[in-house]
Amino acid sequence: MNTQKTATRSAAKTSVGFTAEERAAMKEHAHDLKTAARRGGRTGKAEGERDVLAKIAEMADADRAMAERIHAIVTGNAPGLTPKLWYGMPAYARDGKVVCFFQSAAKFKARYATLGFNDAARLDDGAIWPTAYALTALTPADESRIGELVRKAAG
Repeated sequence: MNTQKTATRSAAKTSVGFTAEERAAMKEHAHDLKTAARRGGRTGKAEGERDVLAKIAEMADADRAMAERIHAIVTGNAPGLTPKLWYGMPAYARDGKVVCFFQSAAKFKARYATLGFNDAARLDDGAIWPTAYALTALTPADESRIGELVRKAAG
């Protein structure tokens, strides 16, 4: 038996690389890009909204309920942002650049969902500010705070 081949196979199985969830997200992103290309780069609000709502409908109950609330908060507080899918997640963009996104807890098998903001968000506050928020539930106060963040991010 060739021990070198066996060792190489073992190392390949235990090597650090992308998780199955990360690979799935990259495949979803490639699919999102192909869909946009088929549309000729003309993915408007209506198509983006349909895509986002369809993705939200696929989520497990707890994630879906939270994603629906986040979608309503974002679209209500920042009507200038365009809904779109980003790595298979509901996201909201300005001039094609993602400002904020919702990551379900199930996406990467996390214990909480995440509301994230990219560098296109206008949340700058001195030399340090948060860009992601863990979500386990949404109270009216939380929804109000998220609305403020989204309005500021959309600038």
